[in-house]
Amino acid sequence: MLDVCLLGTGGMMPLPRRWLTSLMTRYNGTSLMIDCGEGTQIAVKEKGWSFKPIDLMCFTHYHADHISGLPGILLTMGNAERTEPLIMIGPKGLERVVNALRVIAPELPFPIEYRELTQPEEHFSIKGYEITAFKVNHNVPCYGYTLEIARAGRFLVEKAEALNIPKQCWNRLQKGMELEENGNRYTPDMVMGPPRKGIKVTYCTDTRPTQSIAAHAAGADLFICEGMYAEKEKEEKAKQYKHMTFYEAAKLAREAQAKQLWLTHFSPSLVRAEDYMPKVQKIFPQAVLGKDGKSIELEFEET
Repeated sequence: MLDVCLLGTGGMMPLPRRWLTSLMTRYNGTSLMIDCGEGTQIAVKEKGWSFKPIDLMCFTHYHADHISGLPGILLTMGNAERTEPLIMIGPKGLERVVNALRVIAPELPFPIEYRELTQPEEHFSIKGYEITAFKVNHNVPCYGYTLEIARAGRFLVEKAEALNIPKQCWNRLQKGMELEENGNRYTPDMVMGPPRKGIKVTYCTDTRPTQSIAAHAAGADLFICEGMYAEKEKEEKAKQYKHMTFYEAAKLAREAQAKQLWLTHFSPSLVRAEDYMPKVQKIFPQAVLGKDGKSIELEFEET
């Protein structure tokens, strides 16, 4: 099971009921955060989640509304007596940007490990997450992220029995271990079925629509995408500042055949966003407005 929470859905500046951009997920005792705009600490507290298990922080880019909450979060994590390393992933310049922000958070009881993105697409396997970072089209280097939780195939008891594999080996083979027993070598592929469908979430903000976004979101259980503007008269502004409209995000979700779309990163000028949703849902019926604190538990499909 993967817990997903939109901590903040605002863009550019926080509003009384809308913190700036941030997403947090929880899986198997570890937490991951994408972006941490102003107000993220308060949003985590309002959700009732903890800072200490955050082992991974990913950044789409370094505009203030996506990273301005970082110093306070680092201090809070340090005050929670965290000592384990914190891994950060982000576009080139990550270490320089973080060190600049840490002028007001210089003393931390844990190390930070940096993974700077330089290629159009990069992949990481960390703490049970399969993370794909892919470059998008903003006015500064910016990346989207796909998070996947892989799921192994079923353990095939009948094959294990047919091969006379001792039962004391079954558990280790199911966990992916290779082993020798009584002079015989056993490998997981001897007793495991094909991989089953896992869980997939794609998160993307601050970009024009690109084919790569639809490709990376293909079949996602949840596609979270910016909808900076909804008003017809803002289409040219979206193009000028390299953002997306509600309708462009819906078209990407339709092309990707995602199961559901959450819109996020709204312009502070956007009011009564719900009034625009009927048109959005004509393009992609499973589209909903994101809101601060909106969360979901994504389960593995029964097979």
